[in-house]
Amino acid sequence: MGTLQSPGQGPTLPPMDEPARMPIYSIPEGGRDEGLDGGAWRPSWASLGEELAQLGPQGLDQAGDQLVRLLRENGVTYNHYGDGDEHVRPWNLDAVPFILPAQEWRDLAVGLIQRAEVLERVLADCYGPNRLLAEHVLPPAAVFGHPGFLRPLHGVTPVGGRWLHIYAADLVRDTSGRWLVLADRTQVPAGAGYCLENRVVLSRTLAGPFQRLDVERLANYFLTLRRLLADLAPTHKDNPRIALLTPGPRSTTYFEHAYLARYLGITLVEGADLTVRDDRVFLKTLTGLAPIDVILRRLDDDACDPLELRSESLLGVPGLVRAIRAGTVAVVNALGSGLGENGALLPLMDTLCRRLLDQDLRLPSAECWSGTQAVCDRLAAGDDLVLRPIGGSGAPIFTRGMDQTQRQDLARRVRALGQVWLAQRHLPLATAPTWREGRLAPRTVALRAFAVHDGTAWRVMPGGLCRVADELDHAVVSMQRGGGSKDCWVLSDGPVEEVSLLPSPTAALTLRRGGIDLPSRVADNLFWMGRYCERIEGLTRILRAAWQRVDEDEDPQTLRQNRVIEACLRRVTGLGTAPIDRAMLVRLVGDRSLSASLLGTMPRLQEAAFAVRDRISNDLWRVIVALHGDLGDAARGRGPDTARILTFLDRVVVATAAIAGMGSENTTRGPAWRFLDLGRRLERAT
Repeated sequence: MGTLQSPGQGPTLPPMDEPARMPIYSIPEGGRDEGLDGGAWRPSWASLGEELAQLGPQGLDQAGDQLVRLLRENGVTYNHYGDGDEHVRPWNLDAVPFILPAQEWRDLAVGLIQRAEVLERVLADCYGPNRLLAEHVLPPAAVFGHPGFLRPLHGVTPVGGRWLHIYAADLVRDTSGRWLVLADRTQVPAGAGYCLENRVVLSRTLAGPFQRLDVERLANYFLTLRRLLADLAPTHKDNPRIALLTPGPRSTTYFEHAYLARYLGITLVEGADLTVRDDRVFLKTLTGLAPIDVILRRLDDDACDPLELRSESLLGVPGLVRAIRAGTVAVVNALGSGLGENGALLPLMDTLCRRLLDQDLRLPSAECWSGTQAVCDRLAAGDDLVLRPIGGSGAPIFTRGMDQTQRQDLARRVRALGQVWLAQRHLPLATAPTWREGRLAPRTVALRAFAVHDGTAWRVMPGGLCRVADELDHAVVSMQRGGGSKDCWVLSDGPVEEVSLLPSPTAALTLRRGGIDLPSRVADNLFWMGRYCERIEGLTRILRAAWQRVDEDEDPQTLRQNRVIEACLRRVTGLGTAPIDRAMLVRLVGDRSLSASLLGTMPRLQEAAFAVRDRISNDLWRVIVALHGDLGDAARGRGPDTARILTFLDRVVVATAAIAGMGSENTTRGPAWRFLDLGRRLERAT
């Protein structure tokens, strides 16, 4: 993630003399803002500034509220573990997009393609002839000492002959206006799915400005990616089976995995869904083993095969490396490509570019040093640095504010550990206009840009994942630390071609032979999703009947006289001989610690639904999200007021009825529906 430095004091807002004029902030001396210059909008942002003025503060507040609602309904999350129970974090999208003019983006794209090709050739050499090591262009410790170098893959040629198919770079702009690369992402570059969701949501919220500003579309990037995956198939070229390998629902970016699998029309799988037989990868389905031709992975390199890589990993596929050696499966990106994220390569990129491409590097790395002596020299010089292990693991160390004694202690640690650290100069970065609490405010930004290789050339996504610091003085742009995102709008020089992955209604339908590719894990989650839906509906109806009796007489003993309802509650909740009075009825509605309560059952329903997010419709997911929100309200101060609880229970009945109706009337009668229906009927029978 990018390092930040506060550009100075907070924004100062001039008085709003004109109602239609959007108040803007002043830029501190020595700072740079992407949108503003000298108290006015920059030329590339001027059109957006006019659109924002037309919307006004009230319009932008409404747009922000709509963004929050749409993202919540779509279930967009960025999971983070370590914050207690609240590990599912809603995605944060700013109402003001990030603007890049066409020519500036073309220059950036050329630089991105150049860096991607340099890293492709570095990987091919390190896993092949090792000329760069023999000629002392690369230090051996930077290669063999990096955890991304996988020795079992040395000498292996990936299917298609390339190591890198998808490349991303974390870009920042310093206060002089230069674009710099903070990090190269060559292993499993994350964020493209969030870019697409940002675009879908913001283009719907700001439909007028989006159309009038001629913003470049993102669909071509994903069309290229889908064609690439199909072309890489070593067999079944006419109808390849492609899988997206995910660590599972507890992954930080699981939403993106499910979103991309659904958007690209490929199968979302976990490691346990796959097996290797006779050096071929198969998907375990209800009808037997189905061969897999291409894997778009979202697992780190060393977690992909516990037999030959990291033995303690439970996420990978045993035998995957053998299948890769046999050339029976294509993996995107190739296993071993994590070596390209080696921080020790960053200060060498200029040398590598001249050596491998005979060109000057167009998009430089941020100023950095690697190697024991170089890092210790910079520490002794008193520079403000950010130190990271070259393996990419571990929190960065900021030297800003350290005294001489602390710097000397840090230098001793660096010497003791050898050449494992990268020292990067702490940069004051540019800010961008962000909508905060009813006004524009500057926030530091970093941009992750993406490129995909179509088999002949690199294609760069016209946009990217723009990350925004949560506060002006935050030192790191990080989603895990509460940061947000922006949609990056690359402006076109002319009219924009309408491109979509959705099939044209006038195009001829392509018929293909298909099979049942439902993994047993998916079937199990659908079965339990059906059971939990029915369980919540049944419990809600019984609770509503019980509360209606309590409403007739405030005496808590009244319910005891209705033995049918009491017996039903005991059977459904498993309460045994515990007294069922008003206090217990309140707990059965909104006590999260009681597993038999509505609020205790809802997380299990959502967990089962989240695990099959790519298999259920957006409408069904929105109803589940709304139901979860209603049940959450029950735990936040509803209290034992009978009328309010009955109103709440009525809403839950409507929501569960909607889930049942969608499952019954709007779901294709395939194996997935059968397991969902089986769970409902079995739960109802019991």
